[in-house]
Amino acid sequence: MARRISRRAKVGRAIRRAEVGALPDFIPPQLTALTETAPEGGEWAHELKWDGYRMHARIEARNVRLLTRTGLDWTDRYPSIVKALRALWVSQAYLDGELCALSEQGLTSFSAMQAATDARSTDGLVLVLFDLLFFDGEDLTGEPLRVRKERLEALLASAPPGLQYSEHHVVSGESFYRNACKLGIEGIVSKRLDCPYKPGDRGFWRKVKCLNREEFVVVGWTDPEGSRPHLGALLLAYYAPDGRLVYAGRAGTGMNTDQLRRLRASLEPLATTEMPLQVRPPKGTRFGSPLVLSRVHWVRPEMVVEVTYLTWTDDNLLRHVVFDGVREDKPARDVVRPIPNPEKVAARKEREAFPRSRRLAGP
Repeated sequence: MARRISRRAKVGRAIRRAEVGALPDFIPPQLTALTETAPEGGEWAHELKWDGYRMHARIEARNVRLLTRTGLDWTDRYPSIVKALRALWVSQAYLDGELCALSEQGLTSFSAMQAATDARSTDGLVLVLFDLLFFDGEDLTGEPLRVRKERLEALLASAPPGLQYSEHHVVSGESFYRNACKLGIEGIVSKRLDCPYKPGDRGFWRKVKCLNREEFVVVGWTDPEGSRPHLGALLLAYYAPDGRLVYAGRAGTGMNTDQLRRLRASLEPLATTEMPLQVRPPKGTRFGSPLVLSRVHWVRPEMVVEVTYLTWTDDNLLRHVVFDGVREDKPARDVVRPIPNPEKVAARKEREAFPRSRRLAGP
């Protein structure tokens, strides 16, 4: 307990400068916990889950910086967003949001955002903002989310193109979730309206997913077959709690020729003769073609990609995997297999298994 309090104190000191009104260089983002159901009650606000790059915007007079979830400075990548932020009627602010590519229907596409970033054609991207942490010398991190959202909405009331306020709804969480899924949204995020902003915390913000979309570490690639150029499929893995890299399956669809070329060019410098996995991947499963290990090119586990998949198989491999894009904003060591409410999942599986065991055992 002493260590936990010490870490929180350090984070607090990093945010609160000795000089009142000083704008922090970087605030670690508040995080979300994956859950199976949306919370209910009037203290919860529900928002759509935006699929893009988590991005902080730091404004100090004309000096605008865009910072990733780990504090990398990506200001030069998105000049149109920087221009829009400079147009805001504020001299000092620190905002939290998600950089997205939005369709005409208002849906986000990570692959479209990635393609725009790679092509340096980013004028059509939008920074969707959902939190305001500092405003003209005032530290708002200790204020309830309700207050921070009200201040943010007022700030963005006449925002220029490229900036968008993330609306929230205080309604039934389950109803909001079902409607979001019908629209093809990735999922929803539910946040406590009465709580302050807590960097790194996963208790006050919760996400429920409609689509199975996650990040994985690339540990290798296979040779292409037929007329397919550059590479066949990406071999994916995630980190277990004990630090081992665990094989998760392959992603071979969702990549056009240009993406295949860029992936191959990025992976070749990471090539290694040593397999980064502790356990060799199975050569074949019930789904998909057999994996020929002699045709696998191993790489150091440094590249992170986002994929969409149908489900996990009984042997803990991904099924029907589609490549969405490369996640330059997330360190490979942070990639773990998310399990919503592990205790509840285990309890449910036990309840489901008990009647079967009784039937198998007989009277």
